[in-house]
Amino acid sequence: WVTLLRSSFIGCWLGITPGGAIAASFMGYNLAKRFSKDPDSFGKGRIEGVFAPETAAHASGTAALLPMLALGIPGSGTAAILLGGLMVWGLNPGPLLFVEHKDFVWGLIASMYLGNVVGLVLVLTTVPIFASILRVPFAAVAPMIVVSCAIGAYAIQNAIFDIWLMLGFGVVGYVFKKIGIPLAPFTLALVLGNRAEDAFRLSMIGSGGSVGVFWSNGLVGSITTLAITLLFWPMIDMAFSRVGQMMRPARAVG
Repeated sequence: WVTLLRSSFIGCWLGITPGGAIAASFMGYNLAKRFSKDPDSFGKGRIEGVFAPETAAHASGTAALLPMLALGIPGSGTAAILLGGLMVWGLNPGPLLFVEHKDFVWGLIASMYLGNVVGLVLVLTTVPIFASILRVPFAAVAPMIVVSCAIGAYAIQNAIFDIWLMLGFGVVGYVFKKIGIPLAPFTLALVLGNRAEDAFRLSMIGSGGSVGVFWSNGLVGSITTLAITLLFWPMIDMAFSRVGQMMRPARAVG
């Protein structure tokens, strides 16, 4: 239950921010593994490693509709498509949408609950079919995975270079896995890096180059302080450990 609630919170936060379902999945998995009493069991069928990223991804997809409906800012690619569909129908997302077209808004919210119920029934009835894929030898599945990844990489810009880039990062991921470097932070940096840089530039432009905008109010200041603390947490933890080791001999002598 703790992992479920934590992943739900992470997904909702990254859906509203917006960060996206991919970032929510990796962050949910990474935190579940970090707080687990047996992190080595992750990747070997541990149930927390299965539903932690899935819960975060689903929560992110649903939460991405909140800024889209309330502010007209899509929080994901799917929300952007829905935003375009609403504008085609003559509906302008924003605060007035809840007043002028409240029947549509609450009908859309009700459809989310209905979709979750239908999805649950479909998943429970088709689990044996999808689980049978695991019986296929990996030597037969691996080529199909590589081909699917190559098609997806090529379809973005229709460039062969993207396929070579995909293969290169595949080798990097394999090496990282062998030497024990976690892939989740690396993936989060790739997914959120561009968005973070764009948001930072817009903040600097809006504030005239003053970093004080990141502490302009209590909410923004607390988030910025927490982010900086998490960034330097390994060094902070190391410093506290050294102080604790220095205090132990003094206590023993005293």
